[in-house]
Amino acid sequence: MTLEDTVASTTGEDVTRYPLDPLSGAEIQAAAAIIMASEYATPTLKFVMIQLAEPGKTPTLTFEGLDDVPRCAFASMYDAAAKMIYEAVVDLGARMIDSWTAVPGRFPSYLVEHMTGVEEKVREDPRWQEAMRQRGVTDFGLAMIDPWPAGYYGAADHYENSPLICRPLTFMRAAPSEHGYARPVEGLIVTFDLDAMEVIDIEDHGVVPLPPTAGNYSEQFMFDPNNRPAFTEFRDDVKPIEITQPEGPSFTVDGWKVQWQKWSLRIGFNPREGITLHEVTYTDRGETRPVMYRGSLSEMVVPYGDTSPTHWNKNVFDMGEVGMGFSANPLTLGCDCLGEIHYFDGTVNDSSGNAVTIPNAICMHEEDFGISWKHTDFRTEEVEVRRSRRLVISMICTVGNYEYGFFWYLYNDASIEVEVKLSGVLTTGAIAEGEEPRWGKMVAPGIYGPNHQHFFNFRLDMNVDGAGNSVYEVDSIPEPDPDLNPHRNAWITRDTLVASESEGARDWEWKTGRYWKVVNPSKRNELGSPVAYKLTPKDIVPVMVQEGSYIYDRARFVQHNLWVTKYDPKELYAAGDYMYQSADAQGLPEFIADDAPLEDADVVLWYTVGAHHVVRPEDWPVMPCAYTGFHLKPVGFFDGNPALDLPPSPPKACHAHGGGHPVAHVARES
Repeated sequence: MTLEDTVASTTGEDVTRYPLDPLSGAEIQAAAAIIMASEYATPTLKFVMIQLAEPGKTPTLTFEGLDDVPRCAFASMYDAAAKMIYEAVVDLGARMIDSWTAVPGRFPSYLVEHMTGVEEKVREDPRWQEAMRQRGVTDFGLAMIDPWPAGYYGAADHYENSPLICRPLTFMRAAPSEHGYARPVEGLIVTFDLDAMEVIDIEDHGVVPLPPTAGNYSEQFMFDPNNRPAFTEFRDDVKPIEITQPEGPSFTVDGWKVQWQKWSLRIGFNPREGITLHEVTYTDRGETRPVMYRGSLSEMVVPYGDTSPTHWNKNVFDMGEVGMGFSANPLTLGCDCLGEIHYFDGTVNDSSGNAVTIPNAICMHEEDFGISWKHTDFRTEEVEVRRSRRLVISMICTVGNYEYGFFWYLYNDASIEVEVKLSGVLTTGAIAEGEEPRWGKMVAPGIYGPNHQHFFNFRLDMNVDGAGNSVYEVDSIPEPDPDLNPHRNAWITRDTLVASESEGARDWEWKTGRYWKVVNPSKRNELGSPVAYKLTPKDIVPVMVQEGSYIYDRARFVQHNLWVTKYDPKELYAAGDYMYQSADAQGLPEFIADDAPLEDADVVLWYTVGAHHVVRPEDWPVMPCAYTGFHLKPVGFFDGNPALDLPPSPPKACHAHGGGHPVAHVARES
């Protein structure tokens, strides 16, 4: 395909793409072709990420009815010969580069070939081979070598013209399809030059015997007596559950636009963030009301609490150093979703600028979610009950050993929930027989899981009932005036305005049941209060990252539960644009430095959720899902229960066995 043909493929039907729609494969390749045909191209220039350059906000917070918004691509690139990152904005319609920016002193996230090419090169290294022979390993083909991001060892990792590096860790399979993480090679660390694709150094901190038992979980090995735990058969008492919607789903899809009951939104996807939500609105009695302009995962980090040589530097920013979109699973096998499903493909790039399609990267379906509301009048025995339903938009990402599921739930009571599901396989360490790990827990003979945490920061660009919002911290406290609290039972809520960015780093307080609300001071409900949405935490995780550690400065966003900033289109990532192999604090600490005013402003919430993992034997050999997340709920946004108009469920939707009456009711004696 010629350059003209490639660029021409962005005209025609692509001209009608909505300004927030993700780049198509043709647009990705067109952007790469325009750059490689320009004066900026070099033989060693590689594409890191190519994604939509999102247009700036409009006064109406939507692009509906606008036909002249340019389609632009944002490309980040790395030139290993120049040791330089470059950024470009490409106007696809005009076939020109709008901007070209060098970013010195930073390192890129992984290129696609880094994830596959490192293993082969390490296997060929004679120093690594000798270290493996000392452990009794001669069949190097069974080794799994995971290209862990470099972390940060100190100034030697980041000097002028230093290479882009990673620090691979080795695991041994006993057979080609076996669970390799059951046999970690403890104490062996490779330092690998990703620029030259060669081993720089081998650290060997001493031989620890490979763990003796298998840890397989697939059907192929399920009943192997060497497994821990060992089972002899599958359960035979799990009866089928079938999810059917004979009239089809309640949602409609037009390209990337989704409408479901009273919700309307647009879905996006890019290599770094994966799923993004845009222009989220709710129709209330005929009026379309904005709730959130853009929602996305902003960053995540996994700090390990084990000071052993193989584990202490594991501080992976899985989004910023690898990419959630790149890591998305094609949801075509297994049972990731149930029901009437609509899939969206994800399109990313390889390092040459070719488009790569991840089929079914995003799953969307509806779920019954129990009771929405109910009341029984015990005098008349009249019962009113309505069932809750939610729209589920999800993506599951595999980053090495871990699986992360990201789920956005929209409920028919106008609330939004974000949930992260953590599964997959523990990062493991080996330990000599008779020893106990100090910084972790045993999961099987010879195998332990280090103490660690996972933190996920979500960026919520709010526009509650329009532009101009303010954020309040809400605490419940005992009535402070003794004269008004003679029975010592009264309590009130106290609202504290987050007036400027210098006050924008906030912490949760369990003693006061703290939450935060985003209000629109120019819009009032029928009671005269400003309309609002509140952010309510779920499980709050204590931060074990300690001041003085390298990861403390690299991941400052974990030091506070909530950050509030004024909208800036360049501020998208909580730990900054490029944190790989760098020690300094970026992102949110920089964003709040100018102390922008936040009252009646265009505000962005950055909320961090965590998972605190002291491992259990029950987490082995594959983890049951752990859950974390938060909720956004309307507070005075409506004049009453927005789910009041849900229709009753037909009787045929409920099936009973036995002789019980469908409504069981016991009245209390007076």
